[in-house]
Amino acid sequence: MNLLLTHAYFLSEDMKEQKIMRPYPPLGILYISAWLEQKNISHHVFDTTFSNKKEFQDYILLHKPRMIGLYANLMTKLNVIETIRFLKQHLPQTTIVLGGPEVRYSVENFLQHGADYIVIGEGEEGMAELCSLSNESLKAREADTIAGIAFSKADKVTITKEREKIKDLDDLPSPNRKAIKLELYLETWKKHHGNSTISVSTMRGCPYTCKWCSRGVYGLSYRRRSPEKVVAELIEIKRNYNPDSLWFVDDVFTISHKWLTGFRDELKAKNIRIPYECITRADRMNEEVIEMLKETGCFRVWIGAESGSQKVIDLMDRRVDVNQVREMIRLTKSHGIEAGTFIMLGYPGETEADIKETIHHLKESDPNFFTITLAYPIRGTELYQEVETLQIDPPVWSKGTDRQIDFQRTYSRKYYDHAMRWVINEVGFHQKKGFQKLPLKAKSLASFMLMQFYKKNKSGLRHEN
Repeated sequence: MNLLLTHAYFLSEDMKEQKIMRPYPPLGILYISAWLEQKNISHHVFDTTFSNKKEFQDYILLHKPRMIGLYANLMTKLNVIETIRFLKQHLPQTTIVLGGPEVRYSVENFLQHGADYIVIGEGEEGMAELCSLSNESLKAREADTIAGIAFSKADKVTITKEREKIKDLDDLPSPNRKAIKLELYLETWKKHHGNSTISVSTMRGCPYTCKWCSRGVYGLSYRRRSPEKVVAELIEIKRNYNPDSLWFVDDVFTISHKWLTGFRDELKAKNIRIPYECITRADRMNEEVIEMLKETGCFRVWIGAESGSQKVIDLMDRRVDVNQVREMIRLTKSHGIEAGTFIMLGYPGETEADIKETIHHLKESDPNFFTITLAYPIRGTELYQEVETLQIDPPVWSKGTDRQIDFQRTYSRKYYDHAMRWVINEVGFHQKKGFQKLPLKAKSLASFMLMQFYKKNKSGLRHEN
């Protein structure tokens, strides 16, 4: 085998995902696969999602790839390191190439742990150019002319010049979904949720400056495929897989009203309509936009806010008005589209008063869904830089992920564990009817009392397992 592309994510190991069972295919490596196929570069894709480590390792040993391209993100980092260790032990002649959002700010660490090459940023062109090198050139690290890569030679790390981003995304072929067993995803969704869905990307990058958000692959940019190209992909998806719905993975789906208008017109012209959900920002919405979303098949839109406190939103550099977020959530629902939102607690500078404002915000806007998480710093972000000196017992790089990094916040980690439950139960109490309300109020009060205990217990500022 000339080249193997894979990602080292195993659903069987992901306890959180097993509770919700909403897996999505690895679009990143499917885009690279399509690009390589267009260049007539022989390769295979091994989708690990529904596999296990033994099957994965047996496959590698059986096929002995000349090169393996591993996608690394925050969730898969530890499995990627383990895979590198396995390859170095059993197939030392295989060239190991890493890419994905996790690599840019950990280049030296990954190289020290056995990676041969790192592709920084978009992976299509860099991967194709590495594949063009001979085995001898790869082993000799003769890759200085390839932009956007890193490698180690004679114990010295070389990072070549930054690769220019692909300017026209219409040059990209659609993801090579036929390279994997996509039916496994559709069947899983159907079994657990009664309907199937497929993920689609229409854009790359985000021009906004939220301090907690990683921009390790696409940077601070905004590039988009034309409505014609996107609709052509949707027609292909409907013909080959006929999913019940789509999930647009774009950071801000309605960022361009001109693009959205073109998307609507192209869907009409091609007489296609597939229900979908997407993510956006309140400041890129208005009634006309919401009507277009409805017209094009949107049944659920996630409107980011992260907090109900304007003070915290400003600390995050979100650049959005919390009142506008509330208005757009309510307006979205009034047009028959479900509205979801995201909440983050424990951001530096947040106080209990801010958490109370978040509860007020959720009660006032009354979204159909909301997710809640504890803020954590991702390498390369402004948030990470702000709290780097405040970290509490950070994990050894090769044995932990950024999700495990805690830092000195206004209150202790235990406080925020109960604060998240307080928000969930207090908002749930507000939304439920009849006797369903009572248990939620009891849970809310218990959580709040525990918050007060850990607020007074100053030693709780240290991380507690």
